[in-house]
Amino acid sequence: MNEVYIPQHIPTREEAWNLLRRYHANDSLIRHALAVEAVMRHFAGLYAPEDVEQWGAIGLVHDLDYEQFADQHCVKVRELLKAEKWPEAWIRAVESHGWELCVPVKPESQLEKILYTIDELTGLITATALLRPSKSVLDLETKSVKKKWKQGNFASGVNREVIEKGADLLGMPLDDIITETILGMRNVAEAIGLRGLHIGNES
Repeated sequence: MNEVYIPQHIPTREEAWNLLRRYHANDSLIRHALAVEAVMRHFAGLYAPEDVEQWGAIGLVHDLDYEQFADQHCVKVRELLKAEKWPEAWIRAVESHGWELCVPVKPESQLEKILYTIDELTGLITATALLRPSKSVLDLETKSVKKKWKQGNFASGVNREVIEKGADLLGMPLDDIITETILGMRNVAEAIGLRGLHIGNES
């Protein structure tokens, strides 16, 4: 008989942050976690305002196992989060962002679909912003990201196919997803190193 997993509490943002810092020392990975958290909070504000804290916490720890257990990414995380008594639905959401990359867990809920879609997209947006004269996400526009999207040799590590599959799952235009992701990242521009040198006009 399978063991029934019963969490003991709902994690707070502080708990999620402390957990992230326990397993992450790499500044780049921490900035990425903060970017994904902010974007998840932004989308929660659009689709599930009552669940902003849940969406944010899941975004914050989505890569929890990556730095120390890269060869078990999206697999080891179940063990880590169960040890912290995280809710099953939250653990599944974290797992699902690795769908068909490292786990067979398909994104089903709106939360899971958005996390799957925006994880890679934040990387493309970050790379695009850093290339600009302002080095800022605050004056970045969707058209600039789309221009870089078409350049396959730019930010080649970003899996554009994943983003497209996520957009299909959501039934949402890619331009709209990019726009909302930029808006979410603007909320933490300073923390993720994308406030930039100055704010100028779109070039």
